Amino acid sequence: MASSKRSLSFRESVDHMVDRALKFLNLDEGVSNAIKACNCVLKVQFPVKIRGELQVFTGWRAVHSTHRLPAKGGIRFAPMVNQDEIEALAALMTYKCAIVDVPFGGSKGGLLIDPQQYTRDELQLITRRFTVELVRKGFLSPATNVPAPDMGTGQREMAWMADTYKHLYPEDINYTACVTGKPVGHGGIRGRTEATGRGVQYALQEFFRHADSVRKANLAPGLGGQRIIVQGFGNVGYHAAKFLSEEDDARIIAIIDRAGVVWDENGLNIEDLQQYKLQHKSIKGYPNARFDENGQAAMEMACDILIPAALEAQITADNAPRIQARLIAEAANGPVTFEADEYLRNKGVVILPDAYVNAGGVIVSYFEWIRNLSHIRFGRIQRRFDEQRGHHISTALQELTGNQLSEHLHTKLTVGADELALVRSGLDDTMREAFQNIKAIYDANEHIQDYRMAAYVTAVEKISRTYLDLGVY
Repeated sequence: MASSKRSLSFRESVDHMVDRALKFLNLDEGVSNAIKACNCVLKVQFPVKIRGELQVFTGWRAVHSTHRLPAKGGIRFAPMVNQDEIEALAALMTYKCAIVDVPFGGSKGGLLIDPQQYTRDELQLITRRFTVELVRKGFLSPATNVPAPDMGTGQREMAWMADTYKHLYPEDINYTACVTGKPVGHGGIRGRTEATGRGVQYALQEFFRHADSVRKANLAPGLGGQRIIVQGFGNVGYHAAKFLSEEDDARIIAIIDRAGVVWDENGLNIEDLQQYKLQHKSIKGYPNARFDENGQAAMEMACDILIPAALEAQITADNAPRIQARLIAEAANGPVTFEADEYLRNKGVVILPDAYVNAGGVIVSYFEWIRNLSHIRFGRIQRRFDEQRGHHISTALQELTGNQLSEHLHTKLTVGADELALVRSGLDDTMREAFQNIKAIYDANEHIQDYRMAAYVTAVEKISRTYLDLGVY
């Protein structure tokens, strides 16, 4: 498959995938161009005094679409960030939100930095300074543009950003909604940290509820026993692997990260591996499985399901012919390039697209944003009411049957849903319904060749309908 042609950039790859859906829908060229266009991109360069010297940092925030407000998307701190990547990720956010019916536009941000090279206090100075640049230029607010964690950022950075915004706008009572992914004690929501990994699990669970989809992928029924390789052992890869192995009895045979790959055909103990990594700062040397430094080649191992959960462009025209997985679930953004996607589709490999599979983060971010605007914890009003109603049902059953209910059944009936249970329920429902919508389009149209095309058709239809309703065309 080697080719002398220039490989498509990340942004071009996303646009080419969207073009397939646009051609199917036969939209006016002007409308198509309007949907694909990135509305605006902010590039900032700012100095921060680090260790006695001024260092100049470069950052971006792209807004792809404001057909819904606020525009939503993470901020990553990484040494390879560039404008093309940020624009591509902003576009993906637009389509992702439309696919899962989250009323946000698409945005994305990035700071060109290696977080490992700075102390906590230094990162706080840099983050707060970056936040000031974004806020003052109108690229961060609860109403118009709401960042979230991404690669290299987490709850800590979101708390710093929210606090910086609060000091700039102390009169804004909704200041906590200016970012999502915050610590629970500072306006965050339970279940947000693991949301993307949990969403991957729910996406696969829903896929395996459809026997015809499973047959087309040449897989055995049920997630139990499926041989899975996970590439990337950060927040998303860890949680996806943990939930799939512990709750669905899937067999995680290999974990790949920057140090290499650990594998065991009998299945890895994910929590044990995670604790080892936290202690030793690497999966290298893990004593309970085999290790090899050539992690990239491990993606080509025989498996049932491959979950790329690291960076974009990990499966390309070069290695696509050697991929042996029957199903690929894209937990990362853009892990399969446009050229590789074409090859794998023709080969018969089923791909669940990133714009659907990794939407768990933005779904739960939506819940957090709503929580911040409503100023009330989910479940606070109805939890005890549900508990009391459950007690009444339990008592009625015992009186009607004359039998004592088991303690387990009584507890199940009388428990009131707390915030975490409600978040998981909402995430599960959203992932289920989104796949059912994608599958309905895929099944109904013989010209739609795969789930990616079906997902983008779903997204573009919704966005174009919004433009029509608003009178844009």
